[in-house]
Amino acid sequence: MAKICEYYFAPQSPWAYFGHARLIALAKQYDVQIEMKPIDLQKVFSVSGGLPLAKRPPQRQAYRLLELKRWSAHLNLPLNPQPKFSPVSGDPAAKLIIATKLAHGTDAALALTSAIMHAFWADDKNIMDADTLAALANAAGYDGNALMKSSETTSVQNEYDQFTNDAMAASVFGAPWYVVDGEAFWGQDRLDFVERAFQK
Repeated sequence: MAKICEYYFAPQSPWAYFGHARLIALAKQYDVQIEMKPIDLQKVFSVSGGLPLAKRPPQRQAYRLLELKRWSAHLNLPLNPQPKFSPVSGDPAAKLIIATKLAHGTDAALALTSAIMHAFWADDKNIMDADTLAALANAAGYDGNALMKSSETTSVQNEYDQFTNDAMAASVFGAPWYVVDGEAFWGQDRLDFVERAFQK
């Protein structure tokens, strides 16, 4: 039986963006099943001591920008450290990802997540805008309008709430957050350790 990696993330997180493709590649390499759990990061912050970016001290904000530039160069991933539409709520994108997973499966949802993250961090797209999200789903080969409609259903909202509650119950306090065999790993810079957990 394949290992499972619980993947807690928020589509507006740059750190999730940096780790997303690498996680998918590692999961394929080691035949690990990714259990996607998009979460409401603000709710998680509210119970774990995290602060929204705008409320963080200036020195922390400045260092974050430095780290974003470093990781963008290191991974050769395009990133605008100060996107045009930031700060942004990840809720509409997260619910579209969930709707895609329910309709088309995990691989489709992972691929669409990649497109959404790239649209926000590299292309300065507004991922709170319904037309933008529908267009991204269309470009991935799906009926964007139908998926956007599904994303507003109670069942998708319930799933989103459950993932967020799961995160809080698991003491998650940031994104991305990976859990393998009950062991937690916070941040894309811990993917080396995640890989070791996949090999056990």
